[in-house]
Amino acid sequence: MNYLLAKKKIEEFLLEDLSFGDASEFFFESEKVSGSLIAKKSGIVCGQSIPHIICDILRGMEYQDIIPEGQKVKAGTVIGRINGAAKNVLASERVILNLMQRMSGIATAANTAVQRLGDSAISITDTRKTAPGLRYFDKYAVKIGGGQNHRFDLCAGLMLKDNHLAAKGGIKKALSLVAKNIGPMTKVEVEIETKEQLAVAVKSTVDAIMFDNQEPKVIKEWMQEVPAHITTEASGGINLENIARYKGCGVDFISLGCLTNEVKPLDISFVLDGVIKS
Repeated sequence: MNYLLAKKKIEEFLLEDLSFGDASEFFFESEKVSGSLIAKKSGIVCGQSIPHIICDILRGMEYQDIIPEGQKVKAGTVIGRINGAAKNVLASERVILNLMQRMSGIATAANTAVQRLGDSAISITDTRKTAPGLRYFDKYAVKIGGGQNHRFDLCAGLMLKDNHLAAKGGIKKALSLVAKNIGPMTKVEVEIETKEQLAVAVKSTVDAIMFDNQEPKVIKEWMQEVPAHITTEASGGINLENIARYKGCGVDFISLGCLTNEVKPLDISFVLDGVIKS
C-alpha cells in the first residue's frame, strides 16, 4: 500500500469524525485498553495497513497483525489486536472498521470472481465505478483479492465509449481526432457493440477493443476477427452470478463494475478485552 497516499486520505476520514473532538473523551482520561478485530464472516482479509497508519497518526496506540494481508479466514478468526490509549482506540474504531470491512468485502468479491471464472488466461479487472474518495483503497482491495486494476483515472489511457463515438459521429471520426491530439504513449481502447463497429476498429490503429454487453458465444465468434496485437476486454452485464459462462471466451480480461459499486462489506467487529457478549 502507498503509505503517503493512504495516510493523507485517512487523515481526512479521521477529521470527518474528530474535527471538533470526541464528546466521550473525558470518560477515559488516561486509561489503556486492548481489543481484537474479529472476522464475523468468512472472506479475504484486506486493509491490515489501515490500523498501523491510524496508530501513526493518533499516537499512543499499537496494532499487531494476526492474519496476513490477502489470506482467507473463517468466521470467528481474530485478524488483529489493538492496544493503547482508550480515547484514541475508541475514537478511531469506526474509521478502521469502515475501511477494512469495505476493502475485505471487495477483496473477497474479486477472489470469488477469479475462482468462479476458472480461466487463468483471462484476468479479472475493476473499473472506475468506485466511491468518490475511496478509489485507491477500492482498487488496492481488488488486487489483494487476485484481480488487476483497470484505469485509475481518465488520463490513464483513452477509452472511446458509446457516448464519445456518438458525439463525434462514429469510430473513424473519433479516431481521426485522437490521432491528432494524443501522444504515442497513450493507449486507445474502443467500445464496440456491433460486428460492423468491430471491423472498423480492427482496421484502425487501436490498442484495445471492448466487447460491451455481448454474450459469450458472440465474443468467441468476434474474437476470430481480432489480430493478436490488439488487447481484448469483455464488460457490461457480467457479475459474480454469471461470470462462469465467460470461461474460454478468449478475451484478455473481463472488467466488473460490481466489484466496487455493489460492495458487500465483510463483517468485522472490534471487541475490547473484558466485553461480555450475550
